[in-house]
Amino acid sequence: MKILVAPDSFKGSLSALQAAEAMAEGIRAADPDSTSVLLPAADGGEGTMQSLVDATNGKFVSLLVEGPLGRLIPARYGMLGDCAACVIELAEASGLMRLTDQERNPLMTSSFGTGQLLVHALNAGFRDFIIGLGGSATNDGGAGILQALGMRLLDSNGDELPKGGGALQSLHAIDSAFFDPRIAESKFLIAADVTNPFIGPDGASAVFGPQKGASSADVELLDSSLTNFADIIEKHTGISLHHAPGAGAAGGAGGVFQVFFSSTFQPGINVVLETLHFDKYLKTADLVITGEGRSDSQTFSGKTPYGIAQAAQQKSVPVLLVSGTIMPESHTALADLFAGVHALTSDSITAADAMSNPYSLLKETTKQAILHYKNKEEC
Repeated sequence: MKILVAPDSFKGSLSALQAAEAMAEGIRAADPDSTSVLLPAADGGEGTMQSLVDATNGKFVSLLVEGPLGRLIPARYGMLGDCAACVIELAEASGLMRLTDQERNPLMTSSFGTGQLLVHALNAGFRDFIIGLGGSATNDGGAGILQALGMRLLDSNGDELPKGGGALQSLHAIDSAFFDPRIAESKFLIAADVTNPFIGPDGASAVFGPQKGASSADVELLDSSLTNFADIIEKHTGISLHHAPGAGAAGGAGGVFQVFFSSTFQPGINVVLETLHFDKYLKTADLVITGEGRSDSQTFSGKTPYGIAQAAQQKSVPVLLVSGTIMPESHTALADLFAGVHALTSDSITAADAMSNPYSLLKETTKQAILHYKNKEEC
């Protein structure tokens, strides 16, 4: 039996690769004659870069860049195993994880460091990029990325704007004369599940600003600033971003990728499965096993197990779900989607137990899931 092993990370306990390795050990214990193919996966959010690098035997490049508030921080981008594509997560240099709760300030935070990662990758010769937009600490409309790539954002005096979303209120003109010409030679596959527009009640500032530290007054100022940014972009390019679906992703960074980059937007799980050539592996697979830290109603909103189940269903390949916790109210719906649904937690194993000993528990639960599946098939 050939089994594809494609879990997401178990947040806070196991990376996607570690989870896949534990599952593979459980499979071998249950069925020594089986063959496991490890494809650690993700849904396009934080951790996607790690999963894609792990799954393709790629490597990381580390450098110092500016964090969201301008401090120098170590950050990475990923090179896929074929060395043809580069993976950059906006959260890596410009994410909430880089700030304490007290430091969150979307009037000041900038995506400049993400642009610096792009410049370094361009210098290394990359022209094919996968960009993950989740987890940003910024509401600067991607202005920082443009600034790092040489675009000048000018006020009415012809001076360059400071970094941050609040400064865009004073934007008067865009000077793209020094914008890195290598961007025009490059292709960008954007992993983004957000369809929010650039501005307005459903826009970047109103919906995502508060979780990045914006007060009600800040949200108004930021939305006004992004409106001005969109007005100037339209004047400069003829393209209106204001209400474009997906332009509000990552504090509006989705918008600049739509306008200034040759980009294709796809749901995160689709980007991951396409990069992993998942369909190719499915053609010869007898079974798929996937999982995540917690499966609940959110699993059906484009999370890794759901995307994998949907892809496998098209090829009539059964899928087992082995997750840390299965929420009881979602068990029936999940059981309709998967050939088997299993959790590390039980009446005798608490979530805390599972978090403290995840690898061996995942190995054992996977073993039992495979045995249960084989017994059911033999009946």
